[in-house]
Amino acid sequence: MLFLLLVVFNIVLNPIRFSPANWPTVLGLAAPLLLATLATTLPFLAGRGSIDVSVGPLIGLINVIIVKGLIGDMGVSSPWIIVPAALLLGILSGALNGLLAAVLRIQPIVATLATYLIYTGLALSILPSPSGSVPGWFSSLAGPLSVIPVAIVVLLWVIFKRLPIYDMLMAVGSDDRAAFTAAINVTAVRFLSYVLGGLVASIAALCLTALIGSGDPNIGPGFTLIAIAAAALGGVSLAGGVGGLLAAFIGAADIFLLQNALTSFNVSTFVLQATYGAVLVLAVCLNSQTLKRRFQTWMEIR
Repeated sequence: MLFLLLVVFNIVLNPIRFSPANWPTVLGLAAPLLLATLATTLPFLAGRGSIDVSVGPLIGLINVIIVKGLIGDMGVSSPWIIVPAALLLGILSGALNGLLAAVLRIQPIVATLATYLIYTGLALSILPSPSGSVPGWFSSLAGPLSVIPVAIVVLLWVIFKRLPIYDMLMAVGSDDRAAFTAAINVTAVRFLSYVLGGLVASIAALCLTALIGSGDPNIGPGFTLIAIAAAALGGVSLAGGVGGLLAAFIGAADIFLLQNALTSFNVSTFVLQATYGAVLVLAVCLNSQTLKRRFQTWMEIR
């Protein structure tokens, strides 16, 4: 309902921007947040406090490595090199987070906060200030071809849902003890959730790089908390076992439309940050089983 209300409100507010002819452009603007939210959602599904707060800095790090390292210093412009390199970086980051949080069993918030700080520092070391440019094919991913990376992720998700590993992931997130007694390798499933999250984050980094057309070491970290708020707003359970691509995308779309509406009224960035915090608190409250039970009890008493 919130999504539909925000869509109608934004169309009334800015009918030209949200006309069918501009849908690819709008998707290009929203794609980094959509994919960052899904990347954040995947560890959440594994349950037992699984979280990856390094998604935002990872997106920023991949952005500066592509623009400064590959395109700027090495002169690489081929998509057949840039795209696989970005995907490999995402997978390696996910494997590192999975090793720390799932295998070594360091508290996930602590483990991924450590990588958050590492990625932020590396990005600033590689590119202290925004600069650089990208080839024309890259920029088109934020325009006419913006549907390609999002469609690829959706297709991969559809395939993933038909594999046994998806059922294992949801089982582990719902009740890891019961999953363990059912002979599911809980550690391996949680490790894979971080790897898949890193992979999706790398695609989000490609979309962000296409959108801004340059390298910016400061833009990535801002996606972390917004993506978490979007996941919670979409109905993803932070306790695990509930949610998926649709929930992540709806929550991210809500945040994007809300941000667009507030920006149209020239609302300051401070108010935007406060709004994200309020949305996160509201979303967590709405998804709280305790509050739901208390509300149900109150209604029965009445």
